[in-house]
Amino acid sequence: MGVRKDLKRARHRGDLGSRTRTETVRDAHGTVREARTEPLASRPTAGSTADIPFTNAAEAPDAVVLRRQVGGAWRPVTAAEFAREVTAVAKGLIAAGLEPGGRVAVMSRTRYEWTVLDFAIWTAGGQAVPVYATSSADQVEWIVRDSGARHVVTETAANTATVRSGTSGHPHSPRVWELDAGALADLTALGLGVSDEEVTKRRTALTPDTVATVCYTSGTTGRPKGCVLTHANLHAEAANTVELLHPIFKEVTGQTASTLLFLPLAHILGRTIQISCLLARIEIGHFPSIRPDELRPALKEFRPTFLVGVPYLFEKIHDTGRATADKVGRGASFERAHRLAVRFGAAHLARFLGRGKGPTPVQWAGWALYDLLVYRRVRQELGGRMRYAISGGSPLGSDLNLFFYAAGIMVYEGYGLTETTAAATLVPPLGPRPGTVGPPVPGTAVRIADDSEVLVKGGIVFGAYRGDPDATDAALADGWFATGDLGSLDADGYLTITGRKKDLLVTSGGKNVSPAVLEDRLRSRPPIAQCLVVGDSRPFVAALITLDRDAVAHWLAVRKLPAGTPMSELVDDDRMRADVQKAVDHANAAVSRAESIRAFRLLEGEFTEENGLLTPSLKVKRGAAVTAYADEIEALYASPGR
Repeated sequence: MGVRKDLKRARHRGDLGSRTRTETVRDAHGTVREARTEPLASRPTAGSTADIPFTNAAEAPDAVVLRRQVGGAWRPVTAAEFAREVTAVAKGLIAAGLEPGGRVAVMSRTRYEWTVLDFAIWTAGGQAVPVYATSSADQVEWIVRDSGARHVVTETAANTATVRSGTSGHPHSPRVWELDAGALADLTALGLGVSDEEVTKRRTALTPDTVATVCYTSGTTGRPKGCVLTHANLHAEAANTVELLHPIFKEVTGQTASTLLFLPLAHILGRTIQISCLLARIEIGHFPSIRPDELRPALKEFRPTFLVGVPYLFEKIHDTGRATADKVGRGASFERAHRLAVRFGAAHLARFLGRGKGPTPVQWAGWALYDLLVYRRVRQELGGRMRYAISGGSPLGSDLNLFFYAAGIMVYEGYGLTETTAAATLVPPLGPRPGTVGPPVPGTAVRIADDSEVLVKGGIVFGAYRGDPDATDAALADGWFATGDLGSLDADGYLTITGRKKDLLVTSGGKNVSPAVLEDRLRSRPPIAQCLVVGDSRPFVAALITLDRDAVAHWLAVRKLPAGTPMSELVDDDRMRADVQKAVDHANAAVSRAESIRAFRLLEGEFTEENGLLTPSLKVKRGAAVTAYADEIEALYASPGR
C-alpha cells in the first residue's frame, strides 16, 4: 500500500499536520484574494549558504551527503570529504583572481562537479552564474557580458568552443576551465599556496544579504533577464521547504531519504533542491539527462526514495508502462488499470480528506489485481523505493496524478519561477489535492490581482534584474512580484494556475482564451508530444500538434502496421487524426465552445531544444514556434480541418 499507509499513519500524528497554518483573505464578494503561510524557518541574521558543507563536516563528518559515479558504481561522499573538496577548489578560484563579489559562469549539465563548484564559488566569496549546457554562442555572449563574469567553467570541449566563440569580441575574454579536461584538479593544484585562513575569511565575510547568484530566466520570449538572488533568498526557499517536507516523510516512511537529481542545475529548481538536500543531509546523486529513456536505467540503479521532475517525465513513464504491457500482450489490461487507478485514487483521497467513503470492495479487488499486473512495474521503473515526487514547470494532468497515487507514488505539485527562488507554492504532504499547486510555501504570501494575475511576496522573492531597473520596477511593487501568470485561490488557500497573462489569445470575435489550459490537457493524452494553441486575432482557436515517437510506435504496433511508417504518412492518416481528435475533445471539455479548438494540424517535425523551439526546462518558445510554422498556421485558417 506504500504511500496510502504513510498518509494513514500521518493522520494519527496530529502534530505533523499542524506544523503549518495558512490564512486566507476574502474580498467583499467572498472571493479568496490572498493566502499567507507562516514561516517554519526564521531568517538568518548571519552567515550564508556557503556555510552548509562546513556545518555538516563539523556536526556529522562521516554522514554520507552525496553519491558520485566512479567507474560505473555509486561511491559515497561524506560531509568531511565534500567540505575538503569545496575548500580546495575555492582556493584555486582565489588564486585565479576571483575577487569577493566576482562572478563565475558555469556551463554544464547536472553532475557532481557542478555542486562542488557552486559551493566553492560561494566559499571564495563569489557569485555563481549558471548557463544551460545547450546555450548558443549568442546566449553565452549575452550572459557572460551582462553578468560581468571573468571566469567560466565548462563541461565539454564543445561547450568551451561555444564560450570562446561567443566571447571572442569581448574586451576581456574570460578565463576558461573545462571539467572534462580536469578543471577541478587544475584549480586544486592552482590553489595549493592559498591558506585555509584566507578561505575562512572570504566565507565568513558573507551575510544573508550578499548576492549568491545571478540566475538567468530561460527566455521563452525575448532576451533572458538576470535575476539577482541573495543567500537569504536561497535560505528562505531551502530551509522552509525542508521543514515542510522532510520531518513528515522521514517520520511516516521510516526511510533514509535520497534523490537522484537530473533537472538542469542551470535552472533554479535544480539548484534549490540541491541546497535543500545538503541542508538536511539527504543523499544526492547526479544524472546529466532529463530524457526518460536515458534516465530510467539510472533510477533503477540509484533507487531514490523521492524525485523532483517535470510533467513530461511522469507522462513518459506512464507511456512506457503502457508500451511494455502491450509488448507482453497486456495492453488492454494497462488501459483498464489506468481507468481503475483514476477512480480508485480519487475515492481513496476523498476518504483521507474526509469527503467520501473511499473505494468500493470491487475497486479494492481491482486495485489488488492491477497492482500485480501493472502498478508494481511502474514502481520498478522508478527504482522500486520511491514513494514521493514533486512535479513543477507546468500542470500535471489530474488523471495522471491519480494513476501514480494508485500505483503507490504520491506526486505533489508546486509552482514558482526563477524570481521566486523556485517554489512559491507547494502541495503539503498531508493535504494532497490533485489539480492544484498548493498553498504558499511557509513564509510566503500569494495574492490574486483584479485581473487574476498571481502576485507573490516573501523571503523567496528576488531583489532585482541585474542592470535593468525599469524591468525591476515593472515586476516589483511594495514587495509583491507580478508573476505574469493567471490563477485563483480556493477556500483553503490552494492556488490553481489558469494561464499565462502574456499568452492570452483574443479571437477576432473578442473572446479571451488561455492557451495553457488547452495545451496542458492535450499533452496529457497520447499520442501527443507537444502542441501550440493559436488563434490571436483569428476567427477561432486552432492547434499545431507534434506526435510522440514512443506513442506512435505503440500506436503502430497495436494496429499491426509497419514500424517504419514515415511520419509524413501518419500526419494525414485518418485513424491517427481520429485518435488525436479524442485528445482534442478531452482538452475542449475544460473550456467553453468559443474557447475550444476547432481545427488542428499534425506536424511531421518536433519541438526540441536543438531546433530552438523548447527551453531547457521543456517549455515551448511560443514566438519561435509561431515563426517556424507560420505557413502551417495560415493553412489552418485557409483550410479548416487539416
